[in-house]
Amino acid sequence: MKPFELVNRRRFSASAACLAVFFSGAGKATEPGERSDGGKFGALDRPAQTVRYPEKCVMLAVTQAGKRLVAVGERGVAILSDDAGRSWRQAKSVPVSTTLTAVGFSDSQNGIAVGHGGVILVTRNSGESWQLAADGRKLASLAHSAAQSRQMAGDRAAAALLKESALLMQDGPDKPLLDLVILGPQRAAVVGAYNLFFETTDGGMTWTSALDRLDNPKSQHLYAIRAHGPVWMIAGEQGLLLRSTDAGRSFQVLKSPYEGSWFTLAVTPEGGWVVAGLRGNAYFSQDAGSSWRKLAGAPPVSFVSALALPDGSVVLANQAGELFTARNDAPLQAMDLPTLSPLSQVAVMAGGDVVTVGMSGTSRLEAKKP
Repeated sequence: MKPFELVNRRRFSASAACLAVFFSGAGKATEPGERSDGGKFGALDRPAQTVRYPEKCVMLAVTQAGKRLVAVGERGVAILSDDAGRSWRQAKSVPVSTTLTAVGFSDSQNGIAVGHGGVILVTRNSGESWQLAADGRKLASLAHSAAQSRQMAGDRAAAALLKESALLMQDGPDKPLLDLVILGPQRAAVVGAYNLFFETTDGGMTWTSALDRLDNPKSQHLYAIRAHGPVWMIAGEQGLLLRSTDAGRSFQVLKSPYEGSWFTLAVTPEGGWVVAGLRGNAYFSQDAGSSWRKLAGAPPVSFVSALALPDGSVVLANQAGELFTARNDAPLQAMDLPTLSPLSQVAVMAGGDVVTVGMSGTSRLEAKKP
């Protein structure tokens, strides 16, 4: 199934199937009978329900918070594991029941999660409980205020930003945030559908619109963001690649080696970049995206996740539940693991064991001993 290509460019349907980040139809922003065009978005005001088997829910993202694993997914379900993925329990409280798409931590205690409805959640206790910092309504207002300020300052580019932010306010919180990058104890950035791009400098409590920094006139979806020192990169639909060399203050469009959509990014500790997406396309760059070399060895199945490891390698997961390792520009190597159900993300433990999340919930695969 091809990851989503939307027909109506001004309306994002939260039930659209996006296997790139595993959107679940169960994560719709509205309940039957509720309006989806400016009426109440019930899931933004309804806390996540307690589920009997949280480890079997559709999970879209997983990360490490110190020694703890934290995963998020459909209906606002967040789950925790303190034994490297052998067992899971549900977080005590999540204030929304929208589908959550990405999660990251700056340390073992402080984390941010994002998702449908423009939701941004923060935790200060390792994911035990979460607070709502912003949603699509707040983000649209922030974008509109920023555009108005630029207009008052005489910025000629403000007219287009005003139009874009006015549409965000008119549509309501129907657009998802899709990824985030943690840049330190206080700073983080989030990206999403239709050019959504916001930044925090206080650990996630308040956010600033950064839509004006991107050369993205078609408001193409932004699927992934990563950073290595002052170099930031954003990957999106139809081959969109954007790079900043000044820690996110400005961005330039990069020449893309592929015209199809990119769904994931990874950067190694040494500064090697991997971008991957539709039909098994994956490329490596050692010069921060100025040039790219294709990574051979993958079937024509879309990649949905890339994780850089401390040893400089990158683990890639595709829609078919297959895992591959990449090292520099050498051919991809299939990992000697059983094929799983469709995956959304992986975590690799210190001993090499792999924890995956996806359509069937969580799985833990032990590393083969020599």
